Amino acid sequence: MNIIEGTIASPKGYYADGLHCGIRKEKKDLGWIVSTVPAQAAAVYTLNHVKAAPILVTKEALLANSELQAVIVNSGIANACTGKQGLAAAYETQQLIAAKLGIKSNQVAVASTGVIGKQLSMTEVKQGIVQLSQDNQTPAAFHEAILTTDTGTKEVVVTAEIGGQLVTMAGVAKGSGMIHPNMATMLSFITTDAKIDAALLSELLKETVDNTYNQITVDGDTSTNDMVLVMANGCADNQEIIVNTEDYLLFKKLFHFVAEVLAKKVAQDGEGATKLIEVQVQHGQTKEAARLIAKKIVGSSLVKSAMFGEDPNWGRIICAAGYAGPELEAGDVDIFLGSEQVLKNGEPQEYDAAKVQEVLEKESILIVVDLKQGEATGVAWGCDLTYKYVEINACYHT
Repeated sequence: MNIIEGTIASPKGYYADGLHCGIRKEKKDLGWIVSTVPAQAAAVYTLNHVKAAPILVTKEALLANSELQAVIVNSGIANACTGKQGLAAAYETQQLIAAKLGIKSNQVAVASTGVIGKQLSMTEVKQGIVQLSQDNQTPAAFHEAILTTDTGTKEVVVTAEIGGQLVTMAGVAKGSGMIHPNMATMLSFITTDAKIDAALLSELLKETVDNTYNQITVDGDTSTNDMVLVMANGCADNQEIIVNTEDYLLFKKLFHFVAEVLAKKVAQDGEGATKLIEVQVQHGQTKEAARLIAKKIVGSSLVKSAMFGEDPNWGRIICAAGYAGPELEAGDVDIFLGSEQVLKNGEPQEYDAAKVQEVLEKESILIVVDLKQGEATGVAWGCDLTYKYVEINACYHT
């Protein structure tokens, strides 16, 4: 596997663009990804019972047809809780893209992100769609067009030889606040030129999301608009990837890598964040329990506040582990901040304060919790809770 510079349109047979159409005051707010041929596709969506109109439209399209050729995304307005008018706007957007490309409406996915409860102005959307380019001169503009409170774009591109051909996979994501996946105000799109069936792609996506995107948290809020969508157009002309083969295992490795990189970038870019926090839970009874405990720790407001204040308050860590749900024996638990052990068999340890301070001063902090129950592991990622987070969200709507 090689990591290369590139964009969401780096795999063969894709182009992308982004622009400012007027939904937002100045920043880019409309973008698309297009495959020149129908692509096998799969998606997972927010588990919030309140789902935005674009989620409903995209879900309907993929249920009717496992192929996509385009994704259209707007930022600034979430088109959530907007009733019949909002749903009509999502359908109209889908139809406008289909007409421009000469494809079926159910080959177009729609996504939105931004303020909940405001209607999407189709005047601006229509003008923007007319201007979206098909020459692939500015594909990185798509990365910018999907952002809201993000401080920067989040992308990764990898290549590997699969089935006798060079396969490329690219991923891009947005997300900074309202992040507590299953999933969050998070949109992520993955493109590849590999040849793989949609059913296998869907199975792999769901498994990968559980171990990556669904293991990040910023603030414990689950959005109405979350979506992770993948397209595989087969333009690499590799032999079709079949489950439980060497090619499949390598493709799975690429897919997990791309998803984990993007998930960690979302966590690190949490609103107002200054630190990325990684929690590793070792020797859990089950993988599900280990993942749950890791996510509960990294999502604790008290743990997050302590990391912001560079306070080695391990009591908050074991407290969060204890209320996560799965049973544990406090007398067995070890906790490490970086490589420094602060708790052993449930008892506090004398530690080198200077070394622990060095750990907590870093932009990336590792917390390790050993439960001594079994062989399962779980990892979760999050960020610190800062004054800036409150400032951003106190004024977000206005």
